[in-house]
Amino acid sequence: MIEKIVSWSIRNRFFVWLGIILVVVGGFYSIKETPIDALPDLSENQVIIYTEYMGRNPKIMEDQITYPLVSNLQGIPKIKSIRAASMFGMSFIFVVFQDEVDVYWARTRVLERLNYAQRFLPQGVTPTLGPDGTGLGHVFWYTLEGDGYNLGELRALQDWYVKFALQNVEGVSEVASFGGFQKQYQVTIDPHKLVYYDVPLMDVTQAVAANNRDVGGSLYEMNSTSYLVRGLGYIASLEDIKEISIGTYKSIPIRLSDIADVQMSTDLRLGITEENGEGEVVGGIVVMRFGENARDVIARTKVKMEEVAKGLPEGVKFKTAYDRSDLILASINTLTEALWQMILIVCIVVILFLFSFRTGLVAIACILLSVLIGFILMRLFGVTSNIMSLGGIALAIGDVVDPAIVMAENAYRSLTKRVLTNETGR
Repeated sequence: MIEKIVSWSIRNRFFVWLGIILVVVGGFYSIKETPIDALPDLSENQVIIYTEYMGRNPKIMEDQITYPLVSNLQGIPKIKSIRAASMFGMSFIFVVFQDEVDVYWARTRVLERLNYAQRFLPQGVTPTLGPDGTGLGHVFWYTLEGDGYNLGELRALQDWYVKFALQNVEGVSEVASFGGFQKQYQVTIDPHKLVYYDVPLMDVTQAVAANNRDVGGSLYEMNSTSYLVRGLGYIASLEDIKEISIGTYKSIPIRLSDIADVQMSTDLRLGITEENGEGEVVGGIVVMRFGENARDVIARTKVKMEEVAKGLPEGVKFKTAYDRSDLILASINTLTEALWQMILIVCIVVILFLFSFRTGLVAIACILLSVLIGFILMRLFGVTSNIMSLGGIALAIGDVVDPAIVMAENAYRSLTKRVLTNETGR
């Protein structure tokens, strides 16, 4: 078989050179287009389902949320396993699919089943899918710094301005906020006043919900002119909440401020975020979408942050907390340097031992073409350029050059023997 391949290659040099050119072009294209990361992504092919039911203990979360969802998610094609965790007010379900399953096909099938399973959940509870990222998707962390701004103001700036802007970056799946205080209006009801005025608690909640909306009307025509009728009722300040009418009880008009204290406060915090022990900070985590090039996503995020920084209040600026591109570049540069050093050393050794420059070039060409073919296969099979894959190429150079040396040396010996035979025959 090998003899036939060698014979065909000798007789068809044009096609051999054409194949070499295609390998070179395809190899350099694959090097440019192959996603680059520091570490290989060995995380499972999974879809995360997150459900929030605040104020409920883990037992209730397990019985009313986790168990119904897990039971109805059974039977989805190509599932490897389903794992779940219930905690205070939150439920997490991890649906693990087989490795060859497309992640977006898996998310679609899970969504189809959730539409059916939601009928078994308590009213008002809606499960949501986690981001289409992986365990190594946290590629960039940043914090917001601003003298004269408290943690609540910085968190509001992060949630309502920075986060939405960075989510538009190509390749970003989610921007998760952390730290600070999430602003909210809190209505603290006095139970003694409810009893005194004989006001049901349900009437209070319905009144607050009904008074925080706009109502659309029809058209009113007067003097051949149409006027749009609508009611503006969105809450804009604490006074608007305090003035909400609950109703008339025992001939007494009751407002919300008569039975409750209304104040601006923060949501319940289950932890804080500190930086280097210097105090609390507010920031965000950029989560990369599945299958994206980490280095390119980080580069696009930095460009977008420069645009977003122009709209930040005076004195507020970004500070990088974690940038994986530094690790990626350091890892790739180290391995690339080692790769070229190994190629150079092997080439020198081959030329010295064969004592033939042309024969040594054959072995050298085999090394370079083998590396390019390796990158083509990495691109075809979706393997990223990382420490493991490039390290494997570096280790394989010694094995790749052996067949080339044997074949080149054998050909050189055969040609030399033929020349000597011809000279002796003369």
